[in-house]
Amino acid sequence: MSAAAIVAFGAVSALGEHRAAANAGERGAPARVAIGYDDELARAGLARPFAARVPLGPVANRAAVLLERALASCACELDVVRPAWRSERVGLILGTSSGGMRDAERAFEVLARGERVADTEALTYFGPMARAARQLRLTLDPSVLVLGACASASVAIGLATIWLDRATCDLVIAGGFDEVTVFVAAGFEALRATTAAPPPRPFRVGRDGMALGEGAAVLALARPESHVAACFVSGFGLASDAGHITAPDREGTGLARAAVEALDRAGRPPVDLVSAHATATPYNDVAEFRSLALALGRERAGQVFVHPFKAQVGHAMGAAGALELLACIDALERGLIPAAAGDGPIDPEAPARLLARSASAAPKTVLKLASAFGGANAALVVTRGRQERAAGGVRRRVFLHSAAHLQQQPSLDDLAARVRLAVDRVARADAGVRLALAVLSDLEGLSGPLAGAGVVVGSALATLETNSLFGARVRERGVSAAPPRLFPYTSPNAVAGECSSAFGLTGPSFAVGGGMHAAIEALAVAAVLIEAGHAERMVVVGVDDVGPVAQALLPDAGLTSGAVAVLLSAREEDAYSGRHAQARIGEITLRRGPPGAGGYAAGHRALLPLATSPLVRELACSSPPDVFARVVLELLTEGQSTA
Repeated sequence: MSAAAIVAFGAVSALGEHRAAANAGERGAPARVAIGYDDELARAGLARPFAARVPLGPVANRAAVLLERALASCACELDVVRPAWRSERVGLILGTSSGGMRDAERAFEVLARGERVADTEALTYFGPMARAARQLRLTLDPSVLVLGACASASVAIGLATIWLDRATCDLVIAGGFDEVTVFVAAGFEALRATTAAPPPRPFRVGRDGMALGEGAAVLALARPESHVAACFVSGFGLASDAGHITAPDREGTGLARAAVEALDRAGRPPVDLVSAHATATPYNDVAEFRSLALALGRERAGQVFVHPFKAQVGHAMGAAGALELLACIDALERGLIPAAAGDGPIDPEAPARLLARSASAAPKTVLKLASAFGGANAALVVTRGRQERAAGGVRRRVFLHSAAHLQQQPSLDDLAARVRLAVDRVARADAGVRLALAVLSDLEGLSGPLAGAGVVVGSALATLETNSLFGARVRERGVSAAPPRLFPYTSPNAVAGECSSAFGLTGPSFAVGGGMHAAIEALAVAAVLIEAGHAERMVVVGVDDVGPVAQALLPDAGLTSGAVAVLLSAREEDAYSGRHAQARIGEITLRRGPPGAGGYAAGHRALLPLATSPLVRELACSSPPDVFARVVLELLTEGQSTA
């Protein structure tokens, strides 16, 4: 496997645009902090109204505007350094935590008044990506939206390197975006995760949380033989805690496994600088340092320099991984170790090595760490100059092991017993999580234990219904009444997280949702992860919670609530055995078109033939993800006509 050359980038944060957005600082200077008192959050009544805001002024579709600026900046740089790039095969993979949340908040208010919402695309998670992608006026194939919460951008960049390694594209634009909203700020304040006195103080005694930030950042990546570059993404790893939906694994084992995989794939270069997740919350920072100690050794973990960029630009959520990585790439290229914001004594439980002022050095390797709601963990390795990497394995085929579809949602008591969870915990989860847990219980009955597998969840409308409930509570009772137990389920990654926890899915774990074809998107991404050796087995879940909001917004979309689960495996002996009885395949509406503009299929039902027809035997994924998705659609269409 070869490293991916970093050809160009585009970025916007509270620090500025392009190179200013992720600047590693000046030699001898302290870290510049862009976090301050935020008028919007203060007017909403938040007790801790601090954020790092990009000075855009009043604009509609704020998230889309941030992303458009980053993409435009990247495109301009590409026009200079790679003039023919627009004629190449270009892929796009982005991550977000909130998508078009601000537009969704407005839409919920409109619906509450009994009025009709005009622009339904803008309020979805994929809306900003769809709008920004149209501005590029290019055919972007493949195109994927990662909904992996705060690890989204890191996952997106890692998946981009796989596409390049498999010659799916000549160039991939990868990164993430998100904006600050009252909705998200109220949720994090309800979880007591935000600071009362910025700047945040990661890894220090007395730290009390983060401040939110916003922005967008994308990297243009290419195969190394096609471009002369200074820095390369040379390693990528993924793992799940399979524990609590919001709290980290206290020992950091999941993040450590992701880091070890990334370092092994990079050929184990000595790490000079760590781009830390560093949320400055009491438990997360300790867990992160412990993961470093597991990955690098306790002694080296205390010696390597750590850069906690969130303390400067806020927690930019879906954009965080890309912005933080770019800051460390800037440090590699300019030969310095960046300063860390915050003051106070270092926590002896998390003795990270922080600099008060930037210093000259010659770092060659950065380890980027990222964690997220749902227990998702991702790690990237970036090297200055090409590095020798571990030899790649044989490109593996992918087999369909088994599949199940949910025909009837069990009662709370029955579901709790089937998934071995307390009834009150199952009752706390939203409808999408309960649907997914139920169908995985059925899948495990067919396949045997799922423990150790990974999971990718695809959902057409993600957490739209849950977001409406949370937004109504905040709107009616104020931000101080934001329900802390409901907020985690506003993350599309909650389904993957709860499934990982219930079934011991410790492999790669995240959600995708680039449009109505999200279930197909999840199938393609999961297959590529197996093919590239990141997992032996992957569970694919297509799930849709269609309630009054979705029905009001998209009355003609053909969406229904339900779930389908598929188990993919690298082992030929696990291939689908035809154990399922012949069943009539229900009507499936296939909507062909670009992601985010109707998509390919009506949600989870696109996967129904895999669960109800014995026609499909093997999914051999020697094709790129986009081709594979189309092949699967052809299989599904054929299955529909011959059942």
